[in-house]
Amino acid sequence: MFDKDHSRFASYSIVSTLPDEAIDHVWYLIDNDLQKIFPLSNLIVFDLVNNDGNLSYDYIQDNELVATFDSPFPYNNNYPKSLVVYDSGDRQIIATPSEINI
Repeated sequence: MFDKDHSRFASYSIVSTLPDEAIDHVWYLIDNDLQKIFPLSNLIVFDLVNNDGNLSYDYIQDNELVATFDSPFPYNNNYPKSLVVYDSGDRQIIATPSEINI
């Protein structure tokens, strides 16, 4: 699950609201900070948080905050409040919860 050699995408709403670097950072967090550290299902949830003007990613599992990951990217109020990453087994996509019907 969440094999970095599988196809990875971002939905239009994610691509149109988040900078490329912030999207790439989600994949980085999954590959380097979540894999082999946390048990992962095929659906990962991040809340996007304003941390003193910078973007932080709150990793949410079972509706509880598990970990916070800071980034060097400036926060923008136009960012979605949360995003989900779904792995179908063949492809992975970053989307908003409403796009995945959560």
